[in-house]
This record gives sequence, C-alpha cells and structure tokens, in this order.
Amino acid sequence: MFVTAEKERRVKANAPEYNGKFSYADNHIKTSKYNVFTFLPVNLFEQFQRVANAYFVVLLILQLIPEISSLSWFTTIVPLVLVLVITAVKDATDDYFRHRSDQQVNNRQSQVFVRGSLQNEKWMNVRVGDIIKLENNQFVAADVLLLCSSEPHGLCYVETAELDGETNLKVRHAVSVTSDLGDVSKLMDFDGEVICEPPNNKLDKFTGTLHWKDNKYSLDNEQMLLRGCVLRNTDWCFGMVIFAGLQTKLMQNCGKTQFKRTSIDKLMNTLVLWIFAFLICMGVFLAIGNTLWEIWIGRNFEVFLPRDEFQGSPVFSGFLTFWSYIIILNTVVPISLYVSVEVLRLGHSFFINWDQKMYHDQTDTPAEARTTTLNEELGQVEFIFSDKTGTLTQNIMVFSKCSINGQTYGDIYDEFDQRVEITEKTACVDFSFNPLCDRGFKFYDSSLVEAVKRDDPAVQEFFRLLALCHTVMPEEKSEGNLVYQAQSPDEGALVTAARNFGFIFRARTPETVTLWEMGRAVTYQLLAILDFNNVRKRMSVIVKNPQGHIKLYCKGADTIIFDRLERSSQDLMYATSEHLSEFAGEGLRTLALACKDMDEEYYEDWMKKLHCASTAIETRDEQLTVLYEEIEQGMKLLGATAIEDKLQDGVPETIACLNLANIKIWVLTGDKLETAMSIGYSCNMLRDDMNEVFVVSGHTLLEVQEQLRSSKEQILGLSWVSRAGDVEKTDTFADDSVFEEAVIAEYALVINGHSLAHALEPQLEHILLDLACLCKTVICCRVTPMQKAQVVELVKRHKRAVTLAVGDGANDVSMIKTAHIGVGISGQEGMQAVLASDYSFAQFQYLQRLLLVHGRWSYFRMCNFLSYFFYKNFAFTLVHFWYGFFCGFSAQTVYDQWFISLFNIVYTSLPVLAMGLFDQDVNDQNSLRYPSLYKPGQQNLLFNKRQFFLCTLQGMTTSFLIFFIPYGVFSGMVKEDGTNYSDQQTLAVTIATTLVIVVSVQIGLDTHYWTAVNHLFVGGSLAVYFVVLFAMQSDGLFAILQSNFPFVGAARNSLSEKSVWLVILLTTVVCVVPGLVISFLRVDLLPTFTDKVRHLQQCRKKQRPQEQNLRRLRRMSSRRSAYAFSHQEGYGELITSGKNMKTSTVSSACSPERTANSSIWIENVLKRKNEVACIS
Repeated sequence: MFVTAEKERRVKANAPEYNGKFSYADNHIKTSKYNVFTFLPVNLFEQFQRVANAYFVVLLILQLIPEISSLSWFTTIVPLVLVLVITAVKDATDDYFRHRSDQQVNNRQSQVFVRGSLQNEKWMNVRVGDIIKLENNQFVAADVLLLCSSEPHGLCYVETAELDGETNLKVRHAVSVTSDLGDVSKLMDFDGEVICEPPNNKLDKFTGTLHWKDNKYSLDNEQMLLRGCVLRNTDWCFGMVIFAGLQTKLMQNCGKTQFKRTSIDKLMNTLVLWIFAFLICMGVFLAIGNTLWEIWIGRNFEVFLPRDEFQGSPVFSGFLTFWSYIIILNTVVPISLYVSVEVLRLGHSFFINWDQKMYHDQTDTPAEARTTTLNEELGQVEFIFSDKTGTLTQNIMVFSKCSINGQTYGDIYDEFDQRVEITEKTACVDFSFNPLCDRGFKFYDSSLVEAVKRDDPAVQEFFRLLALCHTVMPEEKSEGNLVYQAQSPDEGALVTAARNFGFIFRARTPETVTLWEMGRAVTYQLLAILDFNNVRKRMSVIVKNPQGHIKLYCKGADTIIFDRLERSSQDLMYATSEHLSEFAGEGLRTLALACKDMDEEYYEDWMKKLHCASTAIETRDEQLTVLYEEIEQGMKLLGATAIEDKLQDGVPETIACLNLANIKIWVLTGDKLETAMSIGYSCNMLRDDMNEVFVVSGHTLLEVQEQLRSSKEQILGLSWVSRAGDVEKTDTFADDSVFEEAVIAEYALVINGHSLAHALEPQLEHILLDLACLCKTVICCRVTPMQKAQVVELVKRHKRAVTLAVGDGANDVSMIKTAHIGVGISGQEGMQAVLASDYSFAQFQYLQRLLLVHGRWSYFRMCNFLSYFFYKNFAFTLVHFWYGFFCGFSAQTVYDQWFISLFNIVYTSLPVLAMGLFDQDVNDQNSLRYPSLYKPGQQNLLFNKRQFFLCTLQGMTTSFLIFFIPYGVFSGMVKEDGTNYSDQQTLAVTIATTLVIVVSVQIGLDTHYWTAVNHLFVGGSLAVYFVVLFAMQSDGLFAILQSNFPFVGAARNSLSEKSVWLVILLTTVVCVVPGLVISFLRVDLLPTFTDKVRHLQQCRKKQRPQEQNLRRLRRMSSRRSAYAFSHQEGYGELITSGKNMKTSTVSSACSPERTANSSIWIENVLKRKNEVACIS
C-alpha cells in the first residue's frame, strides 16, 4: 500500500469513526532523537561517521591476528570503548531532557467531549475531530477551529508569542452560525464537516469550508486557534481539532533535530583519510623493502634459521609485514587524540558554565553549555541570525520624554544646569498624589508633575489627548486595579503615562469614554473614531466634553501632523521639530499630538457626509479618506511624545563589537516592518549615513525579482570604484567574496515575509544571497519560523560559513536547530528555545563574551592542541619507519612495548591537556577590546590543511633527527670501558628519552600562558617517565615476568654514561633550535595582529589591565519612528459598533472612592491582510 500526499483534509465533528479512516496524526509530539531500542544502533552509526572511529575498529581486528601483530589488542580497545561510552552517555543525557520536555507537554490536561460529556484527557490522546474546551490562560492543545466563546459574537483573544514572538493579543472570531453553540446539548448535536488545506507551515494562512445544515461557510485564519497560542481575557471557548501533533503548524515549523559537527571535526575526517593513505603508502613501501630484503639477503639466514614452507615465500613475508607495519605505525592517529579532544571540549564547556561575567543575577540564570561538541565552532562564526522581540529587546515600551508647548520634559539637570545621566540610582518622581497610578511606571523629571499640579492648560490638554485618543481596552477586576489591553505596547505606554500624570482612562462604552481627571470623573461622549491605517499614519477621535464642546484629538507621524496645522502653530512646530530630532537621535520612537475645536453645526454637517460615505457601495474608502482629510486640517499643535522600546542591556555595544569582529548580524523577526526598522536604528544596525536602505516588499515573483535585481545593480554600479577613480558597473564581481569586502558604501536590506517567500525560490535565492551579503545590515520582518530556518539554510548551503542563531521563543526553534550553533535566551516566551539550543544564557550581551572570549579561546586552544598532537605523534611513530631500513624491514619496534603503550597515555598526555585547557594568547579584556583578534578563526588560519602539513613535516624532521643522530654517533663511539654501543636496547632507551625531552621542551615553547598546572604537568610527566623507565627495566620486574620485561638493566646501563646524555642534549638542541629561530624571526619581522596585541599586553603586565567599556552608542538620526508605523489597521469601527463589549460586574460611582461602570474590552483588532509596504 502506497502512502499518498494529503491533498485536502476532511474532518467531521463528533465522528471518531469517520475521521479514523483517514489515519490522521494523533496529538503526540516527539522532539527526541532516540528511544530505548534505537539508541544503540543510531548513536553508534552517528559516532562511526567519524572516520577515525571506524579506522580504529579495523586496527583492533588486525591486532587480534597473532601472525601480524606485535602489539597487544588492549592498547586499542580500551581507549576506543572509552570514547564511545563517554560520547554515548553525553548524547543520552541530552536526549533524556528532550524526552522529559516531550512527556511534560504530552501529559498536559485538556477537556474533551467524549460521549456527550466533558472529560479530562491528556494532550497526547486528543484526536482530529474532537471538540475541546479551553479556559483562560490555557495553552491551545492543537490547531482548532473556534466554534464559540464566552465573549460576544464568538470572539476570543490569544497571545501568539510562541509562534511569532509578539506578546500583544490577537483577536479571533467564530463563524457566526456556530457562535451560539455554547450549550453542551448544542455541541453534542453539532456534526459539521470541515474541508480544508492539508497540513502546512504557513502560520498566517488557512483556507477551508465548513459544511453544516446544507450550507457552506468559508473559513480563514481568523477562525483558527493554533497550537502554542495562549487563551487570554476569555473565560472559555470551544473548538474543533483540525490538525494535531506533528501536523500542527507550530510543529511543522520546528524542523528536525540535526546531528551537528564542527568544521574541525569535518577537517579531521579528511586528515584521517590522508593519514590513512600515507600509512598505506609507508606500509607498501616497507613491505616491498621486506620482500626485496628476503630475496637478496634473508635467504642466507635459512641455514641456521629454518622456516615453514608457507613463510618461506618473500612475497607472503612482505604481505604479512605490510599489516604488521600498519599496526605499528597506527599511532600517527592514536585513539588517545579523540579521548583528549572530548576532555578538552568538556573542560571548555565547564569554563562557560562557570563564567560569572555571563551570570544574570536578576533572574539567577547562569550561562549553560548544553552541548560539549561545538565549543571551538564558537570561534569561527561569520553570520548571526537573531530574533528581535525578547532577544534584542525586552518588549517593554517606556514613556521616556515629551515636548509640550515648546518645553521638553524627561531630562534632569544639576545646579550648574548640566544634564545628569539617568541611572538605576536616580530618584524617580513621586506619584503618591495619584492613588490609581501604575506603581511600575518611572519618570525622573519632577517639573512635569509640577506643571500638571498647577493646572497648566497645555500640559493638561496634552495628557487628556493621550487618555482619549487610542483604542486601548481597560480591565478592572477589582477597585482601582487597572489593566490595559493595548493593540501595541507603545500605545499602552502612552495611556499608562497619562494615567500616572492624573488623567486615568477608566472605562469606555460604544458611545462614551470615562476618565478620572485629577481626582474627578469626567465622561466624554465619543462621537467618532478616525482610525489608523498605513497611508494615514495617524488616528483621531472626536469627543464632546460635559460642557458641550466638541473637540478633535489627533496623534500620528510628525511629518503628517505638521502638514495639517493652523498657521498660529508654525513657531511651536519649529521648536517641537528640533525636540523631535533630538529624541530621534537617541533612538526614541516619536509621535506628534494636535487638537482642534469644532462648532456643532460644522460637525453635524460633516457627520452627514460621513454617513453617506460609509454607506456607499463603491469608492467607500476613497470618500472616507477625503472626509478624514477635510476635518483633520487647521489643528493646533500640542507637543510630541518619545517612547523608548527598551533594548536589553548592552545590545548596541554588543552589535558594534561583533561587527568589528567581522560578524554579520541578520535580524529575522515576526514583527511588522516599521517596528523592526525602528529597533534597527536603535541598535545602530541602521543609520542615516547609510547610502541606501533597500525595502523589498513585492507581492509577486516578478516584483520581488525586479526589486532585488535593481538593488543589486545599484550597489554594483555605485560601490565599485576603480583605482583611477572611475565608477565601474559590472556583474563580474557579484559572486566574488573579495568584491563584498571591496564595497565602499554601506547598504541595508529590509525584506518582509511574503516577499521573502518568493525570494527563497530556487531561481531567486542566489540574487537574494548576493544582495544580502553586499549589505552591511539585513532585516527580515513578518517571517514565519520555517522561513527563518530557510534563510539560515540558504547561507549554510552557499556561503560555507559558520552560522549562529539566537532566539528566545518557540518560533525560533527551527532556526536554532538549523544553524551550526543554536543559542537560546532564557526570556519571557517559555523555555522551548533554550531546550532546543546548544548554549543558553539570559541576555543578548553575553553573546559577545561567548564568541570573542570563550569561542576564540576554544578555537585557539583546539588548534594548538591538534598541531602539537600531530607533531608529537609523527615524531614518535616515524622512528619505526627509519629503523626499518636497519632491521631488514621486519616490523621490529624500536621502543620497548611498554613505552609504546604509555607514551600517549602517561608520558605526554597531561602537558598537552593543560595547554589545551588553559592556554591563551591574550587575556579576556584584550579579547573584547580588540575584536579583530576574532578574524583568524573565521578564516581558518590557525589549523587547516597547510598547518597540518607543516606540523607533520616538523614531526617527520624531528623523528629523522631523533633516530639518525644517536645512530650515527653510536656507530663511531665507545663507552668509557672501551666497548661499543652496539646493542639495540641502548639505542632504544636513548631515542625514547630524547623523544620525551624534545616534545616536553617543544610544548613549553608552544605554551603562551603558564599556570601552576602547566608547570606541574610538564615537570611531573618527565619525572614520571624516568620513574617508570627505571621501574620497568629493573631486575625485580624481570624476575617476576621475564617475557614482558625484556629490557632488564638497559636504562641503568645506558643512562649512566655521560656520552649518552651528551647525545641526548645534542639531539634536543638540533631538534628544537631551528623551530625556535623561525618563530622568533616570524614574530619580529612579520608579526600578526595577535602578536602585536600580545606584545602590548606583556608591556602592560605590571599594571592591572582596566577593561575598556564601549561607550553607549547613540544613533544620530533625524528619522522619527512614530508608534503609528508599527500598528496594523485599527479597530475603532469595532469599538463604536459595541460588538465586543459586555457588562462588567465591577461598578463605580463618580466619587474619589467609586467611579463609573467598567467593562472588559477586547485587546486587539480583527487581523487585516495588508502589510506595511512603504516607509516614510
């Protein structure tokens, strides 16, 4: 039976048998990689993707064959099993936490209709077609079709932070025909069938039809509650499950957990293949040598050394010799290398976990390395993909400053009239005069409170406008406990500011708005709401106060408001404009406020025109626009507001520092275009001095293609300047990374989600990537979680660069899993991002230290470790190759077998581990002070194929000198008693001792940063070598096990000779001095930037280095980002219709103790389809 792709979905309510025949996915989710049965085979398969692990298994098999093995099998199997077990335990631990997370989610409780009654069921048991009940503040268990709710007209409000990162509420509404199914009996009888699209990852799109009672009703995204949403401000609602489990839109966007390996791991696989090929070549060469030796010389020994017939063949002897040398020479890549690498990575992970400078004391959150396999990759990152909300920002809007009647408020000054910087210790304004103030609101300029208290008419009118001109909904569950539900955080910040300065918005009905103005209740008649849209960039309300005066209050973009002012406001406009430029220069989001008095006759005449326009069938929008334009003329300017979209601490400084490290930062956010751009300016990712900010917002493939190509042509046409100074326009350099560096001008690219969907098509993705890489800043807004992953995958696939994704919500999980490195911010949007991440911490600013300090150190240490390890083992192993020419190519070992077994495990393991754990070329202060130190990692300069060739060449040269200098000296030298140095054991001890001393001296020269541990391990390893050497070659052990300790007395006899020590000294000097001279000349004549910083650090060693803090960067911008730009179209029409309102049980009287009736209102507008397409 073949499984075909689902073309459409059919779901029938209360019909499990009908739905069961389609075999839809259940609601069980699985993000883990293994289970009890698959763990061993899958994990071993992953581990044996490392070529070295498979290589050591082959060697182990060869060592079990006695005819060819001269080494014991346990020297290979013990470290191999150790590596496999350590890695398996680590992987099992990581997956255990994924299992726990899955189990926690799957076992959540949900109320499901079963046989006519509500029963509690685990989420995993919910099926497609079930009708479930959701209650306030509950997570939505699956993708459900909203049927009815406790709110009027089947409305409900959901928070979608887990999906798109936005914390403001969204409105969903049921189809009108099902909105009254609140009774259990009615829900039992409901048998509607939904025919809709198959499962997909499009969060903002749903197409379907409800068939019920012989009628069809169209369905779209406004009727869907998606898994991951949270029900807010709604007592209850009922929904019908359409998609469940892994077929929900959230899980379709999550992506699969990928097996991540570092670039060094991949390089190591290649190098191991090279080494294996080199090993084969040496084995073949030595086997041929053995065959020729047997033919020409070996047969002469058969007279007194008779052999079996099958061993007498020179060819067969050469065949056996080949495998023997493969075993003997395998230590060019010892298994201890991989044990040491895992130990180093574990140690580097602990350093990250223990770093107190990455600990966030406010939330008691330390940094955590959730994997140990990617540490050195942190030192090679070229692209960072960051979420915005909760990652760069705190998603908290703060009323920071304002300009009223030409006077600015918000700054504080000392007695010398100098502006004082506001810190956490600065005293806040005392709002105790206002019993209904928001205790969390902070303002520092007391002169504004004094102006309110002395009844300054301009100030009072300013805050009256803020309290009246909005679409905020209040919720007052207890007396004086006000909670505002705002369409956007910045609109809520403005109403909260008015509340604290004595103009409290308490209640609204479709016809009235009730304020509490300086201790007295005032009810305004709400006559009209002139709603916001993307073209108007402003909103207005028309109200009648208790005295019968009609007023229009308007707020919006300053460029829009200034064009509609009366002439008497010209001087005030110029003063306010200067204040707005100052506010915008500090990265604040600005807004201009104006009002207008109207006589009743003019208003009534205008209302008649409005009524006619509102009922027009054709050109309704155009007629309304004309009428709005007419009445919003001749206004009087009141002032301007400045709101700070609070960034996380240190975000601009961190971005500036990472940019200096040649790391490109792309922002991928679900927020609206203007909101994302505003944060870009606040973070200094966008600046006014950039040559161009390209906005790609085409709706069709052709439009997007044209916008991308024209933008790319503009960069190529204006940015490439020849040496002669002429401008060249060419596409020749489009795909050349060198050209990217040669671009002189600075550009930024901003692209929205629907345009990105076209740009990611195969025919356009190369143009998109070329354009993005030519730009200094890239911002993708209104993107889905899957689009985030696709952008990361695009860069991974074509740029061959290390990518890092950082986010804090479930909507970031897919890109975190896709990137080479995933970083989770423990924020306010749950722990999904942290659980899916490789590293986690509490603040974006810690990314700077993670990369520039820990990442760079880990890469530096790992590269030095690998270079030294290959040098050491080539020097150790190739001595056998040279010795083969003098032992008839018989695969006899130079060293004692115990020395071969202990060299990498005991004699040289700890010094190289100490270097790999503690070494540092420069300290952490200088690593942060000079971000350019990070660039060698991005360019793979410290360990690559060239560096591998150089270190192996040094190892070969050392092995050659270590063998031939003692051999040559001993051949013509006699002992003090006149006898010759003719025995192999003396040569072996001399070579082994020289080797240990040479590699110990070399690691001392390679170490940049000495600690007590380094001194102990280097000196201790030498001491241990001599202790073990004399013990292994003592008479006592020989007497116990003669066959296992054949070198009896060799160390005592040879090392007691002065001439042997002179040979050791001569060999050590000849091996070490040339490398030392080359290193000295390189640093002196061709110093790298790291060498220069290290020299500077050494010059300042006597002084305690003071960490240089980057100044807080301010964007010097004249661009004013008003709050209105970040809105969708408003919901004034919904407010005035009264559809959303229900009577509250809390009532108030018009007295200081009790105020007018209060209601629970909706938080958000029914979502419109239009996107912001143009930027002012």
